[in-house]
Amino acid sequence: MTAETPPIALGWRVYGLGAVALAVAAFLLKDFLPGQAVPKGFPERTALAYAAAGFLLVAGAAVEWRRTAAWAAGALTVYFGVVVCGLMDVPVTVRHRAEYGAYSNLAEQLAIAAGGLIVFARSARIEPALAARLTRLGQAGFGVCAILFGGAHFAYMNLTAPLVPKWLPLGGVFWGDATGVFHILGGVAILIRFKDRLAAILLTVMYAAFTPLVHLPMLIGDPANHWFWSENATNLALTGVAWVVADSLAPVRGGVSSGRSAQPAS
Repeated sequence: MTAETPPIALGWRVYGLGAVALAVAAFLLKDFLPGQAVPKGFPERTALAYAAAGFLLVAGAAVEWRRTAAWAAGALTVYFGVVVCGLMDVPVTVRHRAEYGAYSNLAEQLAIAAGGLIVFARSARIEPALAARLTRLGQAGFGVCAILFGGAHFAYMNLTAPLVPKWLPLGGVFWGDATGVFHILGGVAILIRFKDRLAAILLTVMYAAFTPLVHLPMLIGDPANHWFWSENATNLALTGVAWVVADSLAPVRGGVSSGRSAQPAS
């Protein structure tokens, strides 16, 4: 049995497009995406990278179709949560536990897994109580990741500040600090359930703004740089994740908010 469809359910479509964009970036790189730590000497590494890109392409496209959205999102959750985070990134994070970047890289992959978990929970035909638990787990996971993203702004301000467009007033350090604080406050709000939907909406807007302000200009300036393609794709995926979280926190009929399983709108 499932509950009512939420009033807004566009985030899962953006999430699917993000997975497709990640696939395109991986094909252009002819390699695993940045943040997916596969040893250079791993057997059949190139073939596996192409297989992973193909999987992302198919799964991302399948998320867009209501009949296959649940299983595609579940597959993406397993891939990013178990394969990428568990098998690839956690060992690297343990080895480089003194480096903050290891945690923020892991958080990127974990956030995408969290978004997939929410899409699965809200589109699969599972018991509402289980759907609510999985949805909350995904929301909390994204909240933790947002806090880690914010910390990265401060840990690597020397890399963050130069990304801010020169024409913006107040300077790159100010906006680097501000977006770092916004990440942390948004993550905390989601974790403690205080103005959590507003926080998720604002994080969605912020990620969406990063594309025209930061990532797209870099890509236009150097389209041959495939790393810029992966940055745009990752940002699109994270925009989708934040939007999915916001959708999952929207009130449904009867005034109940979040944690209920619902079929995505077609």
